[in-house]
Amino acid sequence: MDKHKVKAAALNRRQRRVRGKINGTAEIPRLRVTRSNAHIYAQVIDDVTRKTIAAASSLDPEFKKQDKNGATVEGAQVVGELIGQRVLDAKVKTVVFDRGGYIYHGRIKALADGARSAGLEF
Repeated sequence: MDKHKVKAAALNRRQRRVRGKINGTAEIPRLRVTRSNAHIYAQVIDDVTRKTIAAASSLDPEFKKQDKNGATVEGAQVVGELIGQRVLDAKVKTVVFDRGGYIYHGRIKALADGARSAGLEF
């Protein structure tokens, strides 16, 4: 079997395992993190109504103004601050962090720290 398919299947298993334990509501939505080699994305989702409350990524114009790279820890920190500000603007203070099967290390941790520094609680 192709090693890329094996890695993708393992990530999918980890995502499902995490998702089985974490659920977002209107009061406490889920902060979902996705990353690729070049970019990082964050969404705050209400799983009950299946609506995205806020989103930020390294592709946003606000992010690009800061002249950062989405593939770095510093870029992930900035995306975390952006998502934190947008969620607070949507009048949500507390979220549940969904690391999406990724290890809580590096860019994932930096995004979480950035969101916490913006005032988000989790």
